[in-house]
Amino acid sequence: MQMRREQVGSGSPFEAAIGFSRAVRVGDQVAVSGTAPVWPDGHVDPDPLVQARRCWEIALEALAALGGEPEDVVRTRQFLTRADVADAVSHAHGEVFGAVRPASTMLVVAALLDPRWVVEVELDAVLTPRRAGPGPRR
Repeated sequence: MQMRREQVGSGSPFEAAIGFSRAVRVGDQVAVSGTAPVWPDGHVDPDPLVQARRCWEIALEALAALGGEPEDVVRTRQFLTRADVADAVSHAHGEVFGAVRPASTMLVVAALLDPRWVVEVELDAVLTPRRAGPGPRR
């Protein structure tokens, strides 16, 4: 039996031009593509914390569109253009995933597609049925 494939876009002009989706779901697995800190009007805030928060906002909206929640995230990746922004980017990650604690990687890379971006993120999730009531969580 072939699993159904669902995908969502975010409206980025790069999606059609390059040929990718913001996120793809196959079965209970969701992969969210590299997500940059761009506002709908094309603006990019220079503050690394604001950029990281914007990246996670976009990525989590895509995850939600496919039925996921932050608690479903099992891996995150953060790509930085400078090591000195790591504290701000880490802070934003902790705001979202402090209780979830997914596997995570942070890399410093030579450059991202747009020189205004100091961070880009991606995530993987495994969707699980929600419990009927509270239970032990680790």
